[in-house]
Amino acid sequence: MTDSKPEATAGRRTQRADARRNRERVLAAAREAFAAEGISVPLDDIARRAGVGPGTVYRHFPTKEALFHAAILDNIERMTEAARSLTDADDTGAAFFGFLDRIVAEGGVKRDLAEAIGDRALEFSTPRKKFREELNVLFCRAQRDGAVRDDIDIDDFLRILQGAFTAAHSAGLDAERRRRTFAVVFDGLRSR
Repeated sequence: MTDSKPEATAGRRTQRADARRNRERVLAAAREAFAAEGISVPLDDIARRAGVGPGTVYRHFPTKEALFHAAILDNIERMTEAARSLTDADDTGAAFFGFLDRIVAEGGVKRDLAEAIGDRALEFSTPRKKFREELNVLFCRAQRDGAVRDDIDIDDFLRILQGAFTAAHSAGLDAERRRRTFAVVFDGLRSR
């Protein structure tokens, strides 16, 4: 009898690990689908992309809005980790502007990241606060070292970034025009 308990416990751990893997697969498929097709993509298509049944998607995310919100938060958490990894960089200006290039590259195809930067609904969420804190560290270090102009603060910067994303997406710019638009915006952030 005691031998069956460890197996049952191991079985439960396996199920939880499988459930976590399925959730990750669904999130990855959702990020891809939302980036390509927007929020109008059916949940059944996301399940197909993830290689799981529709019931698995609904078990983890009861509505499309819940999945979209989870995909945004997941993306914010990934970007927070990326920002955190740069906080000790020797060249603070290169770290800051390199991170901005990454935001533009990911935000160019994933509108959810661009929307999350200024999303009022996410404003007080813990992942967004952490993202903002890590971005602020990069911003302040680059500012302190003279790479970023000193007459703006993080709020100004986020408004500028959100405005640039809004303009780039609403104008339907192709990748090259979007790159040039952000290059001009980022040049305006540099110290003279």
